[in-house]
Amino acid sequence: MIPFEEILGNVRDRNPLVHSITNYVTAGDCANILLACGASPIMSDDEGEVENITALCGGLNINIGTLNQRTVASMLLAGKKANELGHITLLDPVGAGASRLRTETAVRLLREIRFHVIRGNISEIKALTQGTRSTRGVDADDGDRFTADHPDQTFEALKAFARKTGAVIAVTGAQDLITDGERLCLISNGHPMMSRITGSGCMLSAMTAAFAAANPDRIFEAVCAAVTAMGFCGEIAHERLSPADGTGSFRVYLMDAVSRLTGEQLRKGAKYEMR
Repeated sequence: MIPFEEILGNVRDRNPLVHSITNYVTAGDCANILLACGASPIMSDDEGEVENITALCGGLNINIGTLNQRTVASMLLAGKKANELGHITLLDPVGAGASRLRTETAVRLLREIRFHVIRGNISEIKALTQGTRSTRGVDADDGDRFTADHPDQTFEALKAFARKTGAVIAVTGAQDLITDGERLCLISNGHPMMSRITGSGCMLSAMTAAFAAANPDRIFEAVCAAVTAMGFCGEIAHERLSPADGTGSFRVYLMDAVSRLTGEQLRKGAKYEMR
C-alpha cells in the first residue's frame, strides 16, 4: 500500500525547495504547481550560479523541453553538485528521440549524473534505452520490447532499465507505469483533457521532484503518490468544468485541485495496483 497521507503530509510540512532547470514554455506552471503542492520553487539556468542554487535545494528537476547548448553545461554542473550533496535528482527527457541534440544530451546526462527518478512518456523512455545501448551496455533488444501489444515484455524492459540506471522509472500516459526495478505500480487516474494543455507533464515532473525530496527514504512510493495525485486532480478539474469552460479553465482548475488536495482525498481517489 502507498501511504498517500504521510507522503503528501511530508511535502506540506517539509516544504522542499526544488531547483528546476526547465523549459521556458512551462516554467511558470512548474513554479505554481510546486507552490500548490506545498513545495517551493527556484529557477536558474546560468552556469555561473546553478551550483550555488542547487546547493540550497533538496531537489533538482532537469527538463530538456527547450534545450539549447548554453543550458547543457548548466544541467551537468547542477546535476553533479546535487549528486555531491546527496540531493534528489529527476530527469524529464522531453522529446528524446526527436533530434540528435536531445537524444545525445539525455544520454550524456544519464552517463554523468546519477538520477533518482526518470519520468517521460513511452517514446522518450524507449529512446533513452536505445540511445544508451552503445554507451551504457543496455541489452540490444530492450528498446524493441516497448510495445502495448506485449505488456509483460514492456514491464520487464522497464524494470531492467530501472536496475541499470538505479532510478525509479515513471512512464506516464493513458496508464502510468512506475518501477524501481523490482516493484511495479500501474496507475489509472487521469483524464484525456490533460493532454490538451501545455505543460501537464512538465508540472508532473516538478511535483514528482518535490514529493521525492520530501520523502527521500521512500522514493518509489513518493513517485507513485505524485503521479497518482496529478491524475486524480485532473479528474477533479474535469468534473468542475461547466459547459462554457474549456482548456484554459481546466488548467486553472487543475492547479486549484492540487492546492486543495488532502491525503485522505488522494487515498480514496487513487486507482492503482501493485505487481
